[in-house]
Amino acid sequence: MKLHRPADARGQVRTDWLDSRHTFSFGHYHDPAWMGFGPLRVINEDRVAPGAGFPTHGHANMEILSYVLEGTLAHADNQGGRGALAAGELQWMGAGHGIEHSEFNESALAPVHFLQIWIQPDRVNLPPGHAQRAFDPAARRGAWAVLASPDGRDGSLAIRQQATLQGVLLGEGERVEAVLSPDRRYWLQVARGAVRVDGERLSAGDALGWVDEAATLVVEGAGEDLADVLLFDLPR
Repeated sequence: MKLHRPADARGQVRTDWLDSRHTFSFGHYHDPAWMGFGPLRVINEDRVAPGAGFPTHGHANMEILSYVLEGTLAHADNQGGRGALAAGELQWMGAGHGIEHSEFNESALAPVHFLQIWIQPDRVNLPPGHAQRAFDPAARRGAWAVLASPDGRDGSLAIRQQATLQGVLLGEGERVEAVLSPDRRYWLQVARGAVRVDGERLSAGDALGWVDEAATLVVEGAGEDLADVLLFDLPR
């Protein structure tokens, strides 16, 4: 089964400092048809105004990944985690048995644009954790790179779920393949740019999901701007 999630069908929250698009139900946006995808619970595309952000708030038993597309995102938590994420960097925060944190746009001049991703863990009430990583764009150009995985393989961030996140950067006409197994489920999210997936054109914010599929996908860059594509390999 193949699922389509167009960018313009997502939920939206807009305030004077935040423009947030919700792929799945989140906060005041509720759609019973889109409550998540297996353990993948949230993909929010956030644009935060200069100097603004999310004040200290709490989470528990959720694996939270933040992936910055433009600008710089500052993070602080009550476990001593601190960091400033620039474009192309990925942060993991394991909420574990409970953590409080804040996220702010570090710049007073330019907005920050990022994806926040929540994945339900396969183990609960563990100690909270935090890590972040910059990935070499050259290593992701035209080839899948592992960004997050259960065992932290290939220099990826380790997460507490049997799920893998890969990313690729594609110029126009550049292609990669992805082999799907019927005993897993897969979610492909276009973070930036445009691609063709088996001939179907997708733009930033568009997504496809697959369940019970055995296939080889062909993903091809389809625009002048560099496409940034994320692929989640998830348990059923």
